[in-house]
Amino acid sequence: MALAHSKLTTQGQISVPASVRRKLGIGPGSTLEWEERDGDIVVRRAARFTSLDIHRALFPKPPEAKTLAAMKEGIRRRVRERYARD
Repeated sequence: MALAHSKLTTQGQISVPASVRRKLGIGPGSTLEWEERDGDIVVRRAARFTSLDIHRALFPKPPEAKTLAAMKEGIRRRVRERYARD
């Protein structure tokens, strides 16, 4: 049983019925993805990721906490290495 019907215009455009828009949570400017699965075409709302989602995917484990003294020592060491004269 079909959820809804749409007609294709001569320019290849379709209208997404209001019931489908509500179900997908989409509005003007939303992007839809079209995928073929086992001979069927599946349409879904394109995923949107926040910068936090991307950060968590790239860095799944939070860094270890460091003391202020340890951070200062690391900076001192880096400066000495970088500006050391041969």
